[in-house]
Amino acid sequence: MAVVLGLDLSTQSATALVLDTKSGKNLATARAAFGPDFPDRGHPEGFIRGGQNGEVHADPLLWLDGLELALTRLAKLTDLSQIEAISVSGQQHGSVYLGAGYQAALADGNPQTSLATKIKPVLSRASSPIWMDGSTVKECAEIAAALGGDQAVCDLTGSVATPRFTGPQIRRFAKNNPQAWAKTERVHLVSSFFASILAGADVAIDTGDGAGMNLMDIRKGDWSPAALQATASDLAKKLPPVRPGSTVAGPISKYFVTRYGFSPRCQVVIGTGDNPSSLVGMGASRPGKVVISLGTSDTIFAAIEGIRTDAAGLGHAFGNPLGGSMSLICVRNGSLAREAIRRECGFKDWDEFSAAINHSPAAQSAVLPMEEDEITPRRSAGRISLGKPVTPQSLPRAAVEGQALNMRLHSRWVGTPTTQLLLTGGASNNPAIAKIFADVFGAPVFRLSVSDSAALGAALRAAEAACGAKMAYLEAVFCAPAPGVVQPDPALRSAYDALEAELAKKLS
Repeated sequence: MAVVLGLDLSTQSATALVLDTKSGKNLATARAAFGPDFPDRGHPEGFIRGGQNGEVHADPLLWLDGLELALTRLAKLTDLSQIEAISVSGQQHGSVYLGAGYQAALADGNPQTSLATKIKPVLSRASSPIWMDGSTVKECAEIAAALGGDQAVCDLTGSVATPRFTGPQIRRFAKNNPQAWAKTERVHLVSSFFASILAGADVAIDTGDGAGMNLMDIRKGDWSPAALQATASDLAKKLPPVRPGSTVAGPISKYFVTRYGFSPRCQVVIGTGDNPSSLVGMGASRPGKVVISLGTSDTIFAAIEGIRTDAAGLGHAFGNPLGGSMSLICVRNGSLAREAIRRECGFKDWDEFSAAINHSPAAQSAVLPMEEDEITPRRSAGRISLGKPVTPQSLPRAAVEGQALNMRLHSRWVGTPTTQLLLTGGASNNPAIAKIFADVFGAPVFRLSVSDSAALGAALRAAEAACGAKMAYLEAVFCAPAPGVVQPDPALRSAYDALEAELAKKLS
C-alpha cells in the first residue's frame, strides 16, 4: 500500500488528489481554477472565446500554470516527498502540438524556470483544440470518405468521424497551416502531454484516451495505418506510441523533485482521458455496473465485455485503462432541458418539480426535451412526445422519463446486462429522478458520493500500476456509493418497453 497522487486537468481547473491507500484516507485535495485564479488571462471558463466556424481552443500554457498553482497549494497541505506514484487524467480530445527542441524542454530540470516558460518556445501551435470544438465537419467527411464511410470508421476506431475528436482536428490544422504542421514534431493528448511533463520525457498515449482520436484500431489497441494516412501526412512519426494504461513511464522529473519536494523515487504512470479515468474513479471498471452522470449534458458509460461498436454511430467505444473497452453515450440536453421544463411549468424550485413527479402516474407518457440541437439522437431542437398527452403537472415526470428512455434505447448496443446503475451529478441527489432511472432501467440505483472522480481514477490507477495495489480493494475503499439503494418497480417494465419501442419508431 502506498501514498499516491492523481491529477485531473479538466476544461476549467487543475485538481490534485492525494490518497493513502493503506489507511484508506484522502490526505489532501488542491485545485486551481483557470478562470478565477488567472483573471488576467481572459479565459473565465478555461477556454478561448470568439473562435470562428465552431472553433473552440484553450491555452496550454494556462494549463501548465494551473498545474503549478495546484501543486504549490498541495505542498502546503501534505508532504509531497511521501508520494510514491502519480498519474494523470486529462480532458478527452484536447491536443498539444510541439516542435523542435521539445524533448530538451521536457527534460529541463531547472527549478527557477516555470513549466510555461520552458514549453512556450517549443509550441508549434499556440493554442489547443478541445472537446467543445465543432469546426471539423468537413474534415470528418473527408476522413470517412477515405476510409470507406462512417460505418467503416466506426468499426475501425470505435466511433464515426467526430468533430471534437483529435484526428479531424489534426487534419484541419495540417490542411490550413501546412508550414506549422511541417514544423510539428510531436502531437500529444492532454493526458500524455502532462504525463510527459511529469516524467520529463516523451510518454506514450494510453489505449483509453487514444480511442478518442479516430486514429487507433480499437481492436488492436494501436495506431491504424489507414486512419493515419487518411488524416495527415507524416502523422505516424509525429504521434507517441500507444501503450496499455498500466504502463509505468519512469521516475518523476528532477524539476518536480527540486521545486516541489517530490521523492526522486516517485513513479509516473501514463495518463488517460477524463472519461476512462472517471470509469475507474467511480468503481465501474468491470462490466455490469453502468454509470449515468446527470449534468449540463447527461452521459452514460460502462465497461464492455470484449470490443463492440455502435452500428448507429451515436455511441463511442473507448479503451478501458484497466483493459478491454468502455462505452460512452453523451446526450447534450441534460440539466439544460430539465431546467427549461421547470421554468416552463412555473415551479419556483426543485422541490416543486419533484412533487409534480411524485403526483404523476409512472410510464403513462414520455417527452424527449431537446432545447438545443441534440447529438443523441441527431435531431434539431424540439420535443418528441410518447404515450398519452401531457399536462403542465405531468410534464416534469414525462420529461425525465423521456431522458431515461432515450439513454436506455441508445445504450442497447453495449449488450452488457445492467446489474447496477450508479448515478452521479447534481440531479442524482433528487430522489424522484433517481427512482425514475431505477424504474426505466429496471436496475437498483446507487448514488455515488465520489467527488473528483477523474482525479480519483488517476490516483487509483497509479496505485495499481506502480505500487501493486489491487483494484478490487481500492474500489471498495474509495468508490463506495452513498448509503441507501433505490429499487425498481418491476411492474412498470412492460409499459416502459412499449414507450421505448414508440421512441425507436419515431426516431427511425
